[in-house]
Amino acid sequence: MIGKFVTVTLAAVLAAGAPTAPAHAAWPERTVTLVTPFAAGGITDILARMTAERLRSRLNQAFIVEPTPGAAGALAAQRVLKADRDGHTLFFATLSQIAILPMTNVINFDPQKDFIPISMIATSPFVLTSGSSVPAKTLAEFIAHVKANPGKLPFGSAGTGNLTHLSAALFLKTAGLEMNHVPYRGIAPAFQDLVAGHIAMVSASPVEVKPFAENASIKLLAVTSDKRSSALPNLPSISETLKTPSVVTWNAVLAPAGTPQAVIDILSREIMAAEKDPAFLAQLEKIGVDPVVHTPAEFAKTIAEDAARWRAIITDLGLKQQQ
Repeated sequence: MIGKFVTVTLAAVLAAGAPTAPAHAAWPERTVTLVTPFAAGGITDILARMTAERLRSRLNQAFIVEPTPGAAGALAAQRVLKADRDGHTLFFATLSQIAILPMTNVINFDPQKDFIPISMIATSPFVLTSGSSVPAKTLAEFIAHVKANPGKLPFGSAGTGNLTHLSAALFLKTAGLEMNHVPYRGIAPAFQDLVAGHIAMVSASPVEVKPFAENASIKLLAVTSDKRSSALPNLPSISETLKTPSVVTWNAVLAPAGTPQAVIDILSREIMAAEKDPAFLAQLEKIGVDPVVHTPAEFAKTIAEDAARWRAIITDLGLKQQQ
């Protein structure tokens, strides 16, 4: 009885004298995963790995990239939303998954309510490309060729509702052209068929276009922004040939709703610092994208504006939600 009393009392004294552990240790406590919605190798994957390396060097913790392609990015979003909301699983997404997905796919979450915007990393236009077998060297010649073959020529994309699809569809609508859409499971197989002559057009980012353009296996027709791209200064914008809405995508870091504000603040601070670092800016310039300095509030405003804009465009294109 006495021994038991002494043991209990000693334990109580030790507990009283011990320092109280904080409710949450300093973030990040362990490896942080950036979940991306596309397969490895594309612009999103490249930017995610650049961002992960920057955060690793600044926060002294491992940051890894986990490609989770499928369902136009919905699988990646769901992967993040099912994880613990402690800042160790983040979403490295594009405009498509956050501002467009609810209009093109039936999903069981709301991107604007279920994710917290942290910061964009970069923006990029798309590039309209054609195969070397297509008898057109300029955008005007391509338009004339398609008009002479209405409904006969196919174009490829990385999937229905993807911005590679929407940017091409918007161009065709504006130009009054008819082409048949062929969705692929990623942009790489679409380019393979473009090079082989099975399809006539693909719209993709400058990063994804570059290796094919360097060996002259495809033709670059125009960029989808309202002005020329710094990555391709000699390539005209579509707007130089016909009046059409600008299409520019972004890549960004978001967290699932419920993530501690302290984590959001750290990430925002570090990403904004990176966007002003000459070394990081040089990396962005090398791959042909434009840096963005955004606070979470500014990013949230951009998302709301993009969602409203694309809702009107998708309605005008007459596209239906994919199951």
